[in-house]
Amino acid sequence: MDMSEINRGPAPSQPAATPDAEGDRWRDLVNTVGTEIAVPLTAALERIHALTSTGRIDRAGLRALREEVEAARQVGMTAQQLTRFASKRLRQSHERLTLAETLRSVLRHRARETEARGITLRPTLKPADVIVDASLLFSLLNTVLDWALLNARSEIDFAVDMKAWPAHARITCRFAHRPADELDDGAPAGTPQLDSLVWRLVEQTAWTMGLPLTRSVTHGEVRLTIEFPRTANDAMEGMTTVELDQGFPLSSSNSRPLAGSHVLVVASRREMRVRIRDAIRHMGLIVDLVSSVDEACGFCRDGLPHAIVVEGILHGERLRQLRAEIGAEVPEFPFIEIIEEGSTFAMSGFGGSEMGRVGRDAIESALPSVLMFELSRAL
Repeated sequence: MDMSEINRGPAPSQPAATPDAEGDRWRDLVNTVGTEIAVPLTAALERIHALTSTGRIDRAGLRALREEVEAARQVGMTAQQLTRFASKRLRQSHERLTLAETLRSVLRHRARETEARGITLRPTLKPADVIVDASLLFSLLNTVLDWALLNARSEIDFAVDMKAWPAHARITCRFAHRPADELDDGAPAGTPQLDSLVWRLVEQTAWTMGLPLTRSVTHGEVRLTIEFPRTANDAMEGMTTVELDQGFPLSSSNSRPLAGSHVLVVASRREMRVRIRDAIRHMGLIVDLVSSVDEACGFCRDGLPHAIVVEGILHGERLRQLRAEIGAEVPEFPFIEIIEEGSTFAMSGFGGSEMGRVGRDAIESALPSVLMFELSRAL
């Protein structure tokens, strides 16, 4: 059995470490980053060499090349998030959130992706309110699901319940990471994939939020439990209005680490795609670019981004259909339209608007704020 327990104390934080231990930890992380970037990039380079030799690449090879480059990019983004969370410069803004509903929203958002991978999600969610930073909770839950999807064989069980004593809410994620026919073959269990960079991000996010984290592996089954010491029934007592935010003000964007959120840009003109990409480059987002609504539909088929920015001249029946399809799965899904003229902008929900809007002349000045609001609103 492999057991890892972190943060057992009453005020959980990143475990204290000697300078040597901390240095070893970061050396291990750098080694992991290098390995996880090198593997897909080496495969991509071999594919490119074959392409230059033959001058041909089939559709399957092109898809594989894209996936390899995407895997390397994702490792880089994960490493950036790790560094940001470890910097200890984040100002968390605590809110009262319904844990079950937040998890349900994340699972609903990722439903297409899990189905495409042949994974079944089985949530058992009991009511529990917790006091946490909303965007950090969003990041933590998505990272836990990323890690589970990398390792689960067929099913992932999620549960939200209350610990008897102390009365803390908790989330449990459970899945089998080895086939049943391998459990008695005498081979060592091993956990290289379980200890991937994504797992390090799960750890670091939990440490940043002050959440106790326990992971166990028994007979091929992995069980992860995250405990929330600030559960609303007792954490509300003695908390000041400074500690507990009730809103999600736009001015708090510096303390809202939405880095790692995935944005799809849909624009037929290359210069427009480049302008939008450059305007939001500093936000630490994963940005993909497509040139048509049909391409956007294909992109979303196997998994949804967290927001879509679309060029206004593409507005039409096909876009309305895409919005309706996504809205049926994720009612608060953010769309932002870049209108052809003007320097005005508007958030969704204001003046009856169903999506955020930014004038073409205000892309650089207003799009980051509108996108931050829309992503935050969808949490």
